[in-house]
Amino acid sequence: MRPERQRLIRALFDEYIEMYAARDDRLTTRFSENFSGYAGSSPVLVKDVAEWIDVTRQDFAQIPERLGIEILDLSMQEIGEQCAIVTAFFHIHLPLPDKFLADETARLVLVFQLEGKDWKIVHSGISIPYRQAAKGEIYPLKSLHTRNRELEALVAERTRELQTANQKLEALSYTDGLTGIANRRYFDSQLAREWNRAKRASHPLSLLLIDIDHFKEYNDHYGHLAGDACLQAFARTFSETARRGTEFAARYGGEEFVVLLPSANEQQALEIASRIQHTVWSLQFPHKKMPRGIVTVSIGVSTLIPAAHLPAEELIRAADWGLYQAKKSGRDTFCLVSERQPPTDDDCPFNFRPQSDHNL
Repeated sequence: MRPERQRLIRALFDEYIEMYAARDDRLTTRFSENFSGYAGSSPVLVKDVAEWIDVTRQDFAQIPERLGIEILDLSMQEIGEQCAIVTAFFHIHLPLPDKFLADETARLVLVFQLEGKDWKIVHSGISIPYRQAAKGEIYPLKSLHTRNRELEALVAERTRELQTANQKLEALSYTDGLTGIANRRYFDSQLAREWNRAKRASHPLSLLLIDIDHFKEYNDHYGHLAGDACLQAFARTFSETARRGTEFAARYGGEEFVVLLPSANEQQALEIASRIQHTVWSLQFPHKKMPRGIVTVSIGVSTLIPAAHLPAEELIRAADWGLYQAKKSGRDTFCLVSERQPPTDDDCPFNFRPQSDHNL
């Protein structure tokens, strides 16, 4: 191809691309009366120039903003003195947040023909490797919007599923696998929370530390399945005892359980301990090694008003001391550890008072 013809054909192509990218209606005057062409995402051959002008204006109306046309490759072929074919491969950058065509390679075939003194476009075939356009559109934006809505719905659904799964995992991480009540991890977090809350409000905080009496002997005599059933039944009992919203029971470890009682004073904590003792008796789990012939519990009760100089662990230490005294007193009882009276034992910073259901 002669250089001057090559420059002419390239200029015709560049003019077309600029007007198309700029959404310039003057492009409609460049089409031949003998025009034929394929719209970008349509398989229908248009043979009427007026119809093609309508298609072009529909294209401009659908996306009126300027397009970005990135030419990747271009070939030009001259067919005689009055006809030339240009084939271009390019990326289309639509002025949309979604870059769905930016990485797709489109193809454009233009046939220019000299009619009188003017070069006219007698054929245009644009191939866009994407979904077929719906009726009334040039670019397949409706299917894009549908796909985006589907993706958004899918993402929302997956997000909800992930949140539900995370909530279940979190619940499992705070739940004792055998008994189904709170575990030590959850108790530690809630103790710290309630301790700080009680410290700010100068409210009492009470704790019951419960141990199943001679549970090893129970397991050895009745078997581990019976032991598991006993732990599960007692866990339900302790959990049902925590009646107020902020009260809860947890498995502390092995056969030990805790019941945290925010805002409960000494008397209220002792009443709950007594209620637990009576409920345990009513369960009538047989235990030949115990004086009553049934499974019983020993309970350490502690009540403190948190202060800045006291760590939360002090409440546990006091309840543990009360549990030790309950066992020392023969088990099947509960003992209160309080900071109200001067200490009577060098090993305990608080005073303990053995209790039973008879002196409440």
